[in-house]
Amino acid sequence: MAPALIVFDLDGTLLDTHADLVESLNHTIAALKLAPVRYEDLTHLVGHGAKVMIERACRLQGHPLTDEELPALLNRFIAHYTQNMPGKTHPYPGLIRSMEHLKSKGYRFAVCTNKLEGLARTLLDRLQLTSHFDAITGGDTFAMRKPDAGHLLGTIERAGGDPSRCVMIGDSINDILVARNAGIPSIAVPFGYSDVPVATLEPTTIISHFDELTSDLIEELLRSANSAFANGVVANTRHS
Repeated sequence: MAPALIVFDLDGTLLDTHADLVESLNHTIAALKLAPVRYEDLTHLVGHGAKVMIERACRLQGHPLTDEELPALLNRFIAHYTQNMPGKTHPYPGLIRSMEHLKSKGYRFAVCTNKLEGLARTLLDRLQLTSHFDAITGGDTFAMRKPDAGHLLGTIERAGGDPSRCVMIGDSINDILVARNAGIPSIAVPFGYSDVPVATLEPTTIISHFDELTSDLIEELLRSANSAFANGVVANTRHS
């Protein structure tokens, strides 16, 4: 049996990035003399990449963007965010310990994020985490992005994984939906940036700490998912 591949979202799942995202976002919209956003606003802003985050922040502060304004603001955000990485960003408690334990059992890892791939790779490089992952894909890696199943399935392919031996872990609706659309079990974490309780997103299961991410849990999820698929209980696109 092939080793299972565990695919992580980045912001709000692998890494607590909120302080640096807010700082760079406020630096960006200051060019328009807009009031800063707060951490409490972040859950309504993130999840679809930097462009959408900037657009939403400007709209929230009463300034809907024109098409002409966005490119310069995006460049301003990327420059500030990149220059200050990793800043205050850090892995969530228990993550590295859990990954090292699972790696010793043959499990492999990938990242599937709507963050620009270049930003994701730079951040993981500076945190010295890149070597943990067999693939890192972003919102601009493919022609589609989460929650389109193609983003997750493309990530699995790049990592050399098998969709029938894969689990997706995330903190937001896009993560749960991309897993559902790809016919892959999902694990939600409640400590990220979802603007609703993650239980309402109906993930396959929820863990409150990475200490709960065990091989027993992963194998049980995979057995249940593949049994349901074999019995025709769930619509599954993973073999298409």
